[in-house]
Amino acid sequence: MTEATAPAPSPWRDRGRVAGRWGLRVAVALIGALIAVLLFGRISAPIGPFDATLAFRPLGGGAQVAVPPLGSLAVDVYDGPLRLEIQLQRVDQERARALATDPVRLAGVVDRVSEDLRSGVIRLVWTTALLAIAGAALASLVVLRRPRESLIAGGVTTALLVGTAGIGVATWRPDALSAPTYTGLLVNANSLIGSAEDIVARFDAYRASLEDLVANVGNLYATLATLPDPGGADDSVALLHVSDLHLNPAGFDLVRQVVDQFGVDAVLDTGDITDWGSQPENQLITRVGTLDVPYVYIRGNHDSAATARLISEQPNGVVLNGEAATVAGIDIAGVPDPRFTPDKSTGDDDAGEDVLINTGEALAEVAEAQPEPPAIAMVHDPKMAPPLDGVVPLVLSGHTHRREVSTMDEGTLLMVQGSTGGAGLRGLQGEEPTPLSCTVLYLDPDTGALRAYDEITLGGLGETEVTIQRVVVPEPEDADGTEAEQSPASPTSPAE
Repeated sequence: MTEATAPAPSPWRDRGRVAGRWGLRVAVALIGALIAVLLFGRISAPIGPFDATLAFRPLGGGAQVAVPPLGSLAVDVYDGPLRLEIQLQRVDQERARALATDPVRLAGVVDRVSEDLRSGVIRLVWTTALLAIAGAALASLVVLRRPRESLIAGGVTTALLVGTAGIGVATWRPDALSAPTYTGLLVNANSLIGSAEDIVARFDAYRASLEDLVANVGNLYATLATLPDPGGADDSVALLHVSDLHLNPAGFDLVRQVVDQFGVDAVLDTGDITDWGSQPENQLITRVGTLDVPYVYIRGNHDSAATARLISEQPNGVVLNGEAATVAGIDIAGVPDPRFTPDKSTGDDDAGEDVLINTGEALAEVAEAQPEPPAIAMVHDPKMAPPLDGVVPLVLSGHTHRREVSTMDEGTLLMVQGSTGGAGLRGLQGEEPTPLSCTVLYLDPDTGALRAYDEITLGGLGETEVTIQRVVVPEPEDADGTEAEQSPASPTSPAE
C-alpha cells in the first residue's frame, strides 16, 4: 500500500492569495477613509469678513467657491482625486464694520483674506489626513478583526495621501486662477467686470502708466503761450469744471496739477466723485481738502449723503443742495441728482425722466428768486438742464462720460463734462480706454459771462497723450449789431 503525498504548494497560488489580501486591505482602508472624510471632513474658518466652511471632496481636483444664493465659481487649479470646496456662509457684521471703518485694515484686506484662506486650508489638510487615517484604521479593525490590520490600513492611507498631495503639487496651475468657470447667477460676472485675466493685465498696465500720464500734464503748460488770450481779459476768473472722478487717484492728481498750473480760482465738481458712496471710498475724498481753492460740489447718482457731508466738512468744501452761493466772485446755483442708484432698494434705477426734469425746475425757481440770475447752474445729469434754458447763461453737467458742448433753444450754453477719472475702474473694462477730461472756464469777473475755455484731455489706459484746446466765446453781438457765431479759436495742442 503506497502512502499518499500532498501536492506541492504553488507559488502562483500563494501570490494570488497575498494580492487578494492586500486588495481587500486597500479597499477597506479606502472605504473607511472616504466615509470618515465625507461625514466629518469639514472645518469652519473666518475668511476676511466672511464665515466659511472648507472641505475636501472626492470630485476630481480643482477648487470651487460657493456663494449662496448667487451660484459658484470653479477653478481648475490642480489635478487629483480631491477637490477643495469653500462655501461662504455669512458675513460677520462686527468684522465687516471694523473693516469698513478702519482704512488700515481696508488697505490690507487682500493680504488678510489670503492669510485666512491659507491658514484655513492648512488646518483642513491636517484635519482631513487625520480623519482619513482614523477612518481607515477603524474600518479595517471592524471588517478584518485584527489589530495588526489597523496599523497596515493607517500606513496604506498615509501613502495614498502623500501621493495625492504629490499629484496636486506637480500639477499646480496658478494661471488658472484668472480663468474661473461661473455657474448660477454668477455667470454674468464676466460680462459685468470683464475677464479676470484682462482686468489684471489692464490694471498692471494702467498702474505702470500713471506716472507718465500725470507727469505729462506738465507738458500742457508749455503750450499756453501759443494759445489765444482768454477773451482778452487778463483778470478773468478761472474755474475748473470736473465730473465723474469715480475715485481714480490719477483724476485727483490731474485736478491738483491743473489747479496749480492754471491759476484756478475754484473747482466745480458736477458729481460722481465715488462709485458706491460707501464709507471706505470716502478715505480718498479728503484729498479735496488739500486743495488751496474752494471746491464747489453737487452729488451725483453714485454719491451718498455721507459723501456730500464729508466734502462739506473740508475746509474748502462748498456743497450745493438746491441753493446758490458766491464763489470767487461768481454766483453759482446747484442741485444734487435726485437718485442714488447704488442702493437698489430705492428703485432709483427705474426713476423716469420726469424726476430729473422736476429737479431741474426746482433749481430754475431758485435761480429766478436770486436778485441777479446766477452765472452758472450745476446739475449732474444733462437731462436736468432743459428747465434752466433761458434762466441762466451756462449749465454744467456730467454723468454721460462724454464731453459735449451745445446751445439750447433759449440760448443757454450746456457743457457736459467727460469723466475726469476716466470712469474709474470701469475704464479698464472696455476695448477703448476712457480718457481723463476736465475744462478750465474763463469768466468775466464783473458780469460772470463765459469768455473762453480750455478743454484738457489725457489719454486713458496705456496712453500718455495730452491735448489742450482753447475755445474763445465771442460777444453776443458784434460792433455792427449782428449776432456773432461761436467758433473754436485754436487747434489741439498735443504733448506726448
